[in-house]
Order: sequence, then C-alpha cells, then structure tokens
Amino acid sequence: MAKIKVAAVSYLNTKPFLFGIRHSPLVKEVELIIDHPSRIAEELIKGNADLGLVPVAVIPEIGSAKIISDYCIGCNGAVSSVSIYSEVPIWEVNEIFLDYQSRTSTELAKILVRNYWGIQPIPLTTFPGYEKLIANNRAGLIIGDRALYAKNKFQYSYDLGEAWKQYTGLPFVFACWIMNKELPSGFINEFNEALQFGIDHISEVAELEALNFPGLNIYEYFTKNIQFNLDAGKQEALKKFLFFIKEKPGVTV
Repeated sequence: MAKIKVAAVSYLNTKPFLFGIRHSPLVKEVELIIDHPSRIAEELIKGNADLGLVPVAVIPEIGSAKIISDYCIGCNGAVSSVSIYSEVPIWEVNEIFLDYQSRTSTELAKILVRNYWGIQPIPLTTFPGYEKLIANNRAGLIIGDRALYAKNKFQYSYDLGEAWKQYTGLPFVFACWIMNKELPSGFINEFNEALQFGIDHISEVAELEALNFPGLNIYEYFTKNIQFNLDAGKQEALKKFLFFIKEKPGVTV
C-alpha cells in the first residue's frame, strides 16, 4: 500500500506536530515532506501531497479542500514569529518587503497595512537575504524562525497577530491541516491522536529544540504565542480573513 504523503512546515512552531507524528505508529504509513509554507502549498495544489499543514490563504486554490483536524498554527494576540520590521515608525514606511515564504502572512500584512495602519507602501518582491535591505523608509515582513531572532536588529517591530487582534478582536489562523482527497477515517483519527500527543509533550519538544534555537524561550513561545487548537473563534477568524482577501472560503469546516 502506498504511503500517504504528509507535507508540513519546517518552522519551530510545527515541531510539536512533527514530534507527535514521529512518535506514532502512523509514522510507518506516511511519507513526510518538510519545507517552508509556500512550498507546502504548491505540493498540495499540484497533488504531490495528500495532506498538508497549509497557509490558509491558498485554501481556495486547492481542489476539494477539506480541513481534517481540530489543530492548526494560530494565535490570539502576539504570535512573535510574524512581524513587520523597520527603522522608522510604520506610518513613515513607503516601501515594504513581503516575505516570499508564506502567502497568508503576506496577505495579512496587506490587510493590516491598508485597513489598520492606513498606509500605502509600495510592495517589494523578496528573495533570500532581503532582510539586510530593510533600512530608512523601507520595511520588511519577516516570518518563521528568522522573525524570532529579528526583534533586536531593528528599531521598530509590529507583530501581525497582535495587530489583527486589535483590528478585529479575533484570534488568527496561519495554517491548518488540509487534505485534497478522501482519506480513510481510521487514518484521520490516528492522525489527530498523533497531533494531540505532540501537543501533550510540548515541554519535551521545547527541551529537544533548545540547542537548535539558542537564546529563545521555546516553551514560552509554544504556550504563550502559538495556539494549536482550531476552535470556534479561530474558525470565525479564518472565514473573516478569507473574506478580506476576496476569496470564497471553498472549504468544509
């Protein structure tokens, strides 16, 4: 029997999920594909993966998309790993780099820049190393593990999870588990159990990752900034976000 291809993000915030999968009997039934969010989305859209932790902005582009899990990468306020950085206050920014690694964060930045901060900076295409070009009136959106280390490098930082909360009063969902084809119900149940196992062992995951992320309080990041449960509030936030980017949800929740 062919293995089920499961695509997951390579960031620190996904480590509890990966821990759960790798410590589950399910690991023998899956082929893990690890990459940054935009690549994961491509794999699912092209049908090269059966199930993936996908940036929510691309859900409408995935045929037969269906959320299969009660777990996600979300926040309810400051997320710490998705921020706009600059050397001037946000209202003085006239150009902004939009991180190439996640369309969700890019779309969220566009919404907040336009509707919350009320500015219209020129969007700039990004590439590896663009962070070094953030200067003067040019800001940059940085996401993932790189963002966790960027706070002390710039004069100003604007956490998008916190800004979204202030703007809408809602939590936010950056990525959720999506399948693009029907999978056995038994597999889905085991998969959710594996994810829960990882969340239940967050302290252990934080200890294991400490050497890879020196100077970071990983346990605090996992428990204070990141929220893993796709609850009713986050489902409402997801629908609102998809409305903002003018795309039909096209997904069963």
